[in-house]
Amino acid sequence: MNILAINFGGIGDEIFFLPSLISLKKEYPDAKITLALEPRSKSVKDLTDVIDNLFLIDIKGKNKYTELLKLVYLARRGNFDIVVSSGGNKLISILLTLTGIKKRYGYDTGKLSRLLLTKAVPLNKNQYACAMYHDLVTPITNHKTYLPEINVEQQQKIPNSVLIHPGVSKMSVQKGMIKTISAGIWAETVDLLIEKGKHVILAGGPDDKEVIETIRKNTKNKNFEDYYGKTKNLKDLAILIGKAEKFICSDSAPLHVGVAMQTKTYVIFGPTDDNKLIPKSDNVIAIKAQDTCPIKPCLWEHRQTTCESLECLKITPQYITDLII
Repeated sequence: MNILAINFGGIGDEIFFLPSLISLKKEYPDAKITLALEPRSKSVKDLTDVIDNLFLIDIKGKNKYTELLKLVYLARRGNFDIVVSSGGNKLISILLTLTGIKKRYGYDTGKLSRLLLTKAVPLNKNQYACAMYHDLVTPITNHKTYLPEINVEQQQKIPNSVLIHPGVSKMSVQKGMIKTISAGIWAETVDLLIEKGKHVILAGGPDDKEVIETIRKNTKNKNFEDYYGKTKNLKDLAILIGKAEKFICSDSAPLHVGVAMQTKTYVIFGPTDDNKLIPKSDNVIAIKAQDTCPIKPCLWEHRQTTCESLECLKITPQYITDLII
């Protein structure tokens, strides 16, 4: 059994997609699963052994249509038995048909999808994203995987530790999507947590250099463990998150690693919808401003960029610290 799964998006989207792949692997233990994804998200393979192969398809680059033709070519020569694709574009059903794969599963985007797909699955965006993706495989398997699972062992906890990963993807910032508090607020939070006797660990990825440097500069108390640059990949970050008693982050990929590691995770939420991005669990806490914005959450629901006032991100360091302590 050869299965092709297609899911374009950031690394967070690929982590959301993992439960679907895990359920497919439970249904077909000997299956080989190939995931077609964007090059920027290829590190998801470091977190799991359910993915046997990757097709890197750069649909955000200059040669989008050439890349899609490459996907069709790779799919046709891959001898796949099943293809499962996320995405709400009406043309996806045509793309899957062009692959020549007999069993095709995707979202119901209208009459054409119902005609061309083996099963057109209703797209329900009003639920946790893992569940939304998992709906795609319900016609194939009765197995249900609710949360991301990754191949990192549970770690021995660092006593009294709070890990802070303040960054978000540079791409989202460039697109005008501000999803976290300022570096100055993060710095004040570090100071307050140290004042309360916490062992604070600061981490970040390549996109977070500017915010980390600002935090370093603005913290009054330098008695924190600076781990920036020491996690070389997602698996390293997962191990570090696993060692922390508590984890604070923004609405970004590390959040989903925290969920998978079952570390107590606190997430800054502003313009995005926490009901769709975190599971209903006492182990994952949304930190939100007490604002009265009438269209909150606005990002993606009502607008493609955040507003200038950002009332939804006016969260004080004291409020964050009180929740953690």
